[in-house]
Amino acid sequence: MSTALIVVDIQNDYFPNGKMALSNPDKAAANAAKMIDWFRQNNKDHIFHVQHIANSQELGFFLPNTDGAEIHETVQPLDDENIVVKNFPNSFLQTDLESKLREKGVTKVVVAGMMTHMCIDATVRAAVDLGFETTLIEDACATRELVYQERTVPAEQVHDAFVSAVNGMYADVISTEDLLKK
Repeated sequence: MSTALIVVDIQNDYFPNGKMALSNPDKAAANAAKMIDWFRQNNKDHIFHVQHIANSQELGFFLPNTDGAEIHETVQPLDDENIVVKNFPNSFLQTDLESKLREKGVTKVVVAGMMTHMCIDATVRAAVDLGFETTLIEDACATRELVYQERTVPAEQVHDAFVSAVNGMYADVISTEDLLKK
């Protein structure tokens, strides 16, 4: 069984002073970096960095040719690593991610990145729909607080709700430490 790491949208706009700062992005990025390091030592050609580039100014962040759209230094890809550019929350939608994974014989994916409630949720569900056995590294993900009908939902609750929703049915949800122990 061939396993790939998919690192989704760990980009500058999600960090302090970015256009869409998240809650605790540094912790998530540090854990994602641990995963990248492990894959570099054990499965180097199976790392896929996904970079969201806005296809409309209306999104307000990840705008083309801006520092905010660049992949954060904590998880910077090496020159020979795969970079997949996407324009939608689902990392597979209108990208070559699926074909690149299949070319390498990948049957299992490990997902980390940002935002838990949007691109991570969409990517995990799509991976499963496409037949990939999926693991989500929950502490290598970050999100932000949301507002619904004048109620503010704290980032930690948003994260926990989405992670618990995909756990079991869609993905094996574990921590960075637990995956590295396997």
